[in-house]
Amino acid sequence: MGLLRVGILISGRGSNMQALIAACRTAGFPAEIALVLSNNPAAPGLATAAQAGIPTKVIDHRSYGDRAAFDAAIDEALRQAGVELVCLAGFMRLLTDGFVEAWRDQMINIHPSLLPAFPGLRTHERVLAAGARFTGCTVHFVRPEMDTGPIIAQAVVPVRPDDTADSLAARVLEQEHKIYPLALRLIAEGRVRIDGEKSSIVDDRVPEAVLISPIA
Repeated sequence: MGLLRVGILISGRGSNMQALIAACRTAGFPAEIALVLSNNPAAPGLATAAQAGIPTKVIDHRSYGDRAAFDAAIDEALRQAGVELVCLAGFMRLLTDGFVEAWRDQMINIHPSLLPAFPGLRTHERVLAAGARFTGCTVHFVRPEMDTGPIIAQAVVPVRPDDTADSLAARVLEQEHKIYPLALRLIAEGRVRIDGEKSSIVDDRVPEAVLISPIA
């Protein structure tokens, strides 16, 4: 079986993209990055990807009259590159329902909370305001409704009494960089089964403590 061809969508620096690039460079990793695409011509992540020898493409959303036309251009670029799985990594554009359904079960995202808790933006501020004792991050398959879809992997991060939104975000990001490559590996190895709106790991070669990280 060949390597799974991955397309990554970014809008900024793409720190999760960098984690995926690093994972794909390790020996025996079952996926390769075929394309990094951004809606933002000034996205720093484009230079990072190019320096890693990965093809890049800019599709500026401001050049399109509506979201459907923009999404159609993205879809065409991904398919021309032979992409089999799309990874969203800080892509700051809402995708149309048609695009999401066209890539159903072939597009994943990472969100900085333990979904279904705290979907949407300003996550860490809301976690602190709610007085939550724990938070974390989630990799999930994408559905038309924001921050929903079958969950693949999660990591737990304790909230400290002296945390600010920035300090909490930094610790959550460390875990994001671990579980996004893990989720990609599981999918590329054919070990993720989707049943309705839930997913499961096909076998037990990955211990539960890896899928939900131990609290430190």
